[in-house]
Order: sequence, then structure tokens, then C-alpha cells
Amino acid sequence: MIHPEADYQSPARRSRDEQIAAESKIAPVDLPPDASPQPLESHLSSLRKPSAVAGVVENGLIRPLDPNVKLLEHSRVIIVASESI
Repeated sequence: MIHPEADYQSPARRSRDEQIAAESKIAPVDLPPDASPQPLESHLSSLRKPSAVAGVVENGLIRPLDPNVKLLEHSRVIIVASESI
């Protein structure tokens, strides 16, 4: 028998979870009838690989320390802080 556990989520988190669950489902991909199944790795290999570069944040803008690093416009970056504010 499964025993229910206490719910420790905040009301805001519970509300957000319910909102996400109520969203419409994503439609399946439109594939041709003769498409063969492929492993997920083949799809992931076609995506650009992430790279890590050293940089600084100045006035809300990210500037790589290496002048040879070129980022595409609208690139996504992850900022990792070395010290807290």
C-alpha cells in the first residue's frame, strides 16, 4: 500500500505546477509515413556543442576575456559567479 507523503511545496509553486499541467500538450512531430526510427543521440549530434569561455559582466553585458572568442547574435550563455554579491 502506498502511503501519501506530506506536501511541502509553497502555494506559489503548487499554483505554477497546476498551471503547467493545464497547458495544452505539444503536437507530435509531422513525419513522413516511411520515416525510420533513429536514436536520440543522432539528433543531439546535429546540435551545436556548448562551450565554456572566461568572461566578465560589465553593466549587465557579458564580455569574453579572450578577444578571439566570437559569439553569435542572440547566443545563449550561462553565467557562473565566482563570488556572491
